[in-house]
Amino acid sequence: MKRVTAAIIEKNGRVLITQRPKEDKLGLKWEFPGGKIEQGETPEQCLVREIKEELNLDIKITEHFMNSNYQYETGEIELICYLAEITGGELRLNFHAAAEWVEREKLKEFDFAPADIPVWKCYEKGSG
Repeated sequence: MKRVTAAIIEKNGRVLITQRPKEDKLGLKWEFPGGKIEQGETPEQCLVREIKEELNLDIKITEHFMNSNYQYETGEIELICYLAEITGGELRLNFHAAAEWVEREKLKEFDFAPADIPVWKCYEKGSG
């Protein structure tokens, strides 16, 4: 099973979501930003690194939110999600097609990657 991380980053009552590049697997699907855990890396270290690499943002993880498992055709993933806050940097898209700050109740309007759907549903209810 592949282990990946995701950040739920809130600011001014909105949450940051990102859109995968068109040419990517799951092209143009929306997700909570994050990435694959590399060998020897903790999920928290991975998430801080991935957000810096992909979005040019420094974050501080505040708490574990939930895990979501999903079986894709290419294999199963475990999505490990954390609540996080921005501590520095300016948002810059180094990988994604787009990024949006979205109100919690509007998340259902976006076409999310399958593994992220249980996460936004849980987040929408205000629980983890």
